[in-house]
Amino acid sequence: MKMSIERRTAGIDLLRTLSGGTYDAAKAAVTMEARHGALGSFAVDHVLGNLWSRPQLSRRDRSLIVLTFLATLGANDELSTHVLGAINHGLTRAEIEEIINQIAGYAGFPLAMHATRIVDAVWRKLDGVDRLPAKPPAAALDDGARHANAFDVMGTLFGNRPSSKQDSSTQDSSTQDSATPDTVRSGIIAALGGVGEMAFDFGFGELWSRTELSRRDRSMVTVAILGMLSRVEELAVHVPGALNHGCSREEVEEIMVQLT
Repeated sequence: MKMSIERRTAGIDLLRTLSGGTYDAAKAAVTMEARHGALGSFAVDHVLGNLWSRPQLSRRDRSLIVLTFLATLGANDELSTHVLGAINHGLTRAEIEEIINQIAGYAGFPLAMHATRIVDAVWRKLDGVDRLPAKPPAAALDDGARHANAFDVMGTLFGNRPSSKQDSSTQDSSTQDSATPDTVRSGIIAALGGVGEMAFDFGFGELWSRTELSRRDRSMVTVAILGMLSRVEELAVHVPGALNHGCSREEVEEIMVQLT
């Protein structure tokens, strides 16, 4: 555990990197305490100086997670501040916008639309413009391409188990080898109805197959959303999926620490 002076030093360094060096971080720490009292002290010393400074995740990845849960909570002011911090920690604009798209799939379109307005306001301020250029639409996919994408995503998410079943113990290799996008899609729809159809066609076939975020990052975003929403059954699917997509156990556990 860090000593008080170490926490304060680390907290000031976090303020420096979040701001990109645009203000005096030490003075900002004093201002936070003067404005918020004990809450400001806790923010500098424990949130920034301890939590954010843990080595289990990079600052870039912590910004990814923080943007995710702030947007999921609808925390407007904090989201605006951390969009800038995420840029300073190495996330690109395209990655930040894609986090919002992933939120649409797992926390709902209203929250995602609201978060997009906050993010766009940050971009307008950075660019000094009143209106941003038009954004490109999603790629137009036919059903064959969409279903093939979904099949591929499920193969990596479930560790090359192309099946809607979470338990592979009853699946022999011949069953796995004979699976096709159509048979997997039919199985999901049989189990979940319209929800399964949307999960396969939109969630896996459109959203997860986009390249603006790596699958590792999408898994981290998804686990953070599900953690915030206390979706235990879905976490039971997506925590192993995060491991299959390249996260370590330590990183997945640290997502939960960051959510505190």
